Amino acid sequence: MKRRDFLKTVGGGAAAALLSGCETERRHAAQKAARTQLLKAQHRPNILWLISEDTSPDFACYGNTLVKTPNLDRLASEGARYTNAFVTGPVSSTSRSALITGMYQTSIGAHQHRSHRNDTHLLPRPIMPVTEHFRRGAYFRCNCAGLNYKQEGKTDWNFMYMTRPFDGTDWSQRPEGQSFFAQVNFSLTQRDFRRDQRNPIDPAKVTLPPCYPDHPLARRDWADYLESIQLLDTEIGVVLQWLQKEGLAENTVVMYFSDNGRPHVRGEQWLYDEGIRIPLIVRWPGHIEPGTVVEDLLSAIDLAPASLAAAGIEPAQYLQGSDFLTRKSKGHKYIFAARDRCDETVDRIRCVRSKRYKYIRNYYPDRPYTQLNAYKKLQFPVLTLMQVLHSQGKLTPPQEQFMAATRPKEELYDLQNDPDELHNLADDRKLRGVLREHSRKLDNWIKSTQDQGEEPEDTQVVAYWQDGMAKSYLEEMKRRNLAPEISDEEYLKWWEKKLLGQELPA
Repeated sequence: MKRRDFLKTVGGGAAAALLSGCETERRHAAQKAARTQLLKAQHRPNILWLISEDTSPDFACYGNTLVKTPNLDRLASEGARYTNAFVTGPVSSTSRSALITGMYQTSIGAHQHRSHRNDTHLLPRPIMPVTEHFRRGAYFRCNCAGLNYKQEGKTDWNFMYMTRPFDGTDWSQRPEGQSFFAQVNFSLTQRDFRRDQRNPIDPAKVTLPPCYPDHPLARRDWADYLESIQLLDTEIGVVLQWLQKEGLAENTVVMYFSDNGRPHVRGEQWLYDEGIRIPLIVRWPGHIEPGTVVEDLLSAIDLAPASLAAAGIEPAQYLQGSDFLTRKSKGHKYIFAARDRCDETVDRIRCVRSKRYKYIRNYYPDRPYTQLNAYKKLQFPVLTLMQVLHSQGKLTPPQEQFMAATRPKEELYDLQNDPDELHNLADDRKLRGVLREHSRKLDNWIKSTQDQGEEPEDTQVVAYWQDGMAKSYLEEMKRRNLAPEISDEEYLKWWEKKLLGQELPA
């Protein structure tokens, strides 16, 4: 019966009263359900992710006494410092796609850097961002850009999600008493670097890895990176003060980590430890003994299930990570990572790492490490420096390796004796068993996780990024008043003037 016919039959007043009663009852039921959900979330711990960009564990508490990081050092002293934490991809969007879902980016079609930004690629069911699990657990969800708590923070996921992943930008926007899941994103350690005028680092005191030339430009660039970490530490200190002043510190699980490793030539975009090993510090008052140091192998996909479990939300069965905060956790025997297209540069590399060994498989061994990548050519001065010194025959053998015209199909490193991953032992007969073991583990992982990198990316998508990056390269060189066909020698002079001949803006 239509609504108007019903009203005619029983009389407008009676019908209106009946409908009003039904609406009131439904409204009260909905309000009761909402109150019940809110009560469930109250008194549960808040979960706070502090995420920096492009940061390796180069802090004082990790052994680099040249860097002043009092706030991160204090956080580590109040909780746990993890010494063997790794991301699943050495570039932000793939790593963050895995981080926010608890799934390898290669399993969910998010393995190509900055893919699916303008289409309707959805996560395969039943996979969803961890934010949705928190919503269902009645948590308030927020995401802000550093200390600008009114600005939405970085997401940078390689998939579309049709519902809002966050309720706001700041936890102060939540209903009173509701627990929250918050992300605070810091971009200070991303290029271009900002210098720390209060605590400058003497480039002469910097210790460069042996894969980089000992040159004033390389030292200045490395010092700038370390100073940016000091500025990051200051901002993290402010956020921790917010928690303390608002009386939230004792009931908040704080997790600090980075989206990938160092923004240096052999770091970001590469599967060496410099590109995938990250700092991880967790403080959970009453649950983690202050000053704990954990050497277990951990993967960034463990952060989602651990955070959900800490909040009392049952982690979904499909999650590929594990709760590393439980007392039963012993970490992983192996961790895995993958690199695919980065910007316009097509590549495919996979690695498996145990405590002692790293096995890397290059699927394009005929290509050089230094394939053209506009972002790196524009932002990494040491890349141009190494190209110039290579042409002059002035690089050491460890530095020359990265300038090679081709790559080995397989790389094997003994991390105990060669932490810088400079001596490829893939052809060492004594380690054939180790190589086969790790190669087999990688094969099993590719199969069991349904690595979608087995299928080449659509050529139209690749062409889109190649055209776009070529255009952005020309625009940036024009902005710098440089000819796009400038020689590496002249380009190096420009970098030297920029970094050595004048002060960077504070």
